[in-house]
Amino acid sequence: MPEPRTTEAPVSAPATPDDASPDAPTQGGRGLLGRVMHALESRSFKIGFVVLMVALGVLTVVREWSGFKTGLDSIGIMAGFEALLCVLVGLALNLQVWRGLLAAAGSRLSVRAGSRVFFIGQLGKYLPGSVWPVLTQMELGRAYKVPRERSASIAIVTMTIGLASGLLATLVGIPFMDSGKTGTYWWAFLFIPVLLVVLHPRVLNPILERGLRLIGRPAPEQPLTLRATASAIGVNMLAWVANGVQIWVMAVRLGAHGGHTLLASIGVYAFAWCVGFLIVIAPAGAGVREPILVATLQPMVHSYTAALAITLVSRLVTILGDLIGAALAGAFGLRTATAAAVGAAAEDPVAAGE
Repeated sequence: MPEPRTTEAPVSAPATPDDASPDAPTQGGRGLLGRVMHALESRSFKIGFVVLMVALGVLTVVREWSGFKTGLDSIGIMAGFEALLCVLVGLALNLQVWRGLLAAAGSRLSVRAGSRVFFIGQLGKYLPGSVWPVLTQMELGRAYKVPRERSASIAIVTMTIGLASGLLATLVGIPFMDSGKTGTYWWAFLFIPVLLVVLHPRVLNPILERGLRLIGRPAPEQPLTLRATASAIGVNMLAWVANGVQIWVMAVRLGAHGGHTLLASIGVYAFAWCVGFLIVIAPAGAGVREPILVATLQPMVHSYTAALAITLVSRLVTILGDLIGAALAGAFGLRTATAAAVGAAAEDPVAAGE
């Protein structure tokens, strides 16, 4: 995908033999590091990384297709499509959370630019560990003049807000959930007061400032405000509602009933996601989230088979939602770059044939 043009810094003159010093080995090490960083920043590497992430997502669908198909056969294509729409709404709300925080920190991106960085960066979660989306957003954001340290800080704050709001959403649904199924992971709720304290600007901004100074980077130019973090938590709660509705539409199709089912669905999904996130060795929560979903859904739908079907289809539509988001973001970026190239050619007398 074409990158927006950026202004390159002037290349310094090569060192002469007179510049040699006892520090030459250190300079050689820096030169090697510089070449590695240049390779990581190259367009070829970025395209290759995106292709790899998409391939991993597609491979997951292909590898688990028999299970996904069994779930779809039980639930029905229409319910699966409705669940996918709910996932896409949740992703759009998560994008707004990230863009809002980034704007509050001093980098205001359009929806197109923001979606490209956010959705393509999200594909990094299919690798083990939670660090890959952060690293990917750092590199993609540089094309839009977003400093690396700002991208990293906001990505971490966004994930922290997602975890805090997810645990709060779990509390909304937990009165209607089987407490015996969540008891194993009771420790997850201990994070709620800690996260809320950490997210208060009087605590959060000094943490960000000290963290950046430890790695030799400047302090944030614009500290985050209470309004920005509170707004982000509120929008993120709406995203959890959208993802809970995803579970609800499938549960209702398989026989769940009662006014409490929607609240329970929100709590079930949020709880499974949060525990999967906290166990960071699982790529995108795989292998952790699914057993929790099955266990907590079974009392709602009164059947292990039905709970498994919902869990499998939820996994499928989540992967498809990530791939669709990245595809649309890539298409937006390509369209923008093509329009820019056409405009530049129209202004060039030679290109225009004048």
